[in-house]
Amino acid sequence: MLTMASEDSSPSRVDPSRLRYPFCVVWTPIPCLTWLLPIIGHMGIATSSGIIRDFAGPYHVSEDNMAFGNPTKYWQLDPSRVVTSRTWDSAIHEASEEYKQRMHNLCCDNCHSHVAMALNLMCYDGCGSWGMVRLCFLMLVRAKHVSVCGFLKTWIPFLIIVSAALTVTLVLKL
Repeated sequence: MLTMASEDSSPSRVDPSRLRYPFCVVWTPIPCLTWLLPIIGHMGIATSSGIIRDFAGPYHVSEDNMAFGNPTKYWQLDPSRVVTSRTWDSAIHEASEEYKQRMHNLCCDNCHSHVAMALNLMCYDGCGSWGMVRLCFLMLVRAKHVSVCGFLKTWIPFLIIVSAALTVTLVLKL
């Protein structure tokens, strides 16, 4: 599950050292929220050249500056599975332009929704019903950590909280 960047500098190669994730959905932890629920985090989608776009807040889609830090996980998709006449990059651009006009809502219209819209616009893998829950689950099972540090940044706070809760529970029962 842990991968490192290759020496190949091909434009379609993931290169965490340069923060380039072509054709990828990327993810990073949100402090406090991810510490309690490690499957929940901040998501973005990268263009064919690896530039990350993320719905970072009300009326703002950032470029190569994710709202909660650099990606710790990525899921590289296959651009040949784009079904519509839109290209990968034009679908991301269109979704980003739409989300620049939207208010951010943590539960209903957020970074996951932005990524889902891009995938829906390109009809990725023949599907036009990408959504927040599906993306969250697929990032959990298909994503790769960018490094050991990325893995630790994602899971250590949660494990500390669980360990502390178990310790307190055991101490109080004695």
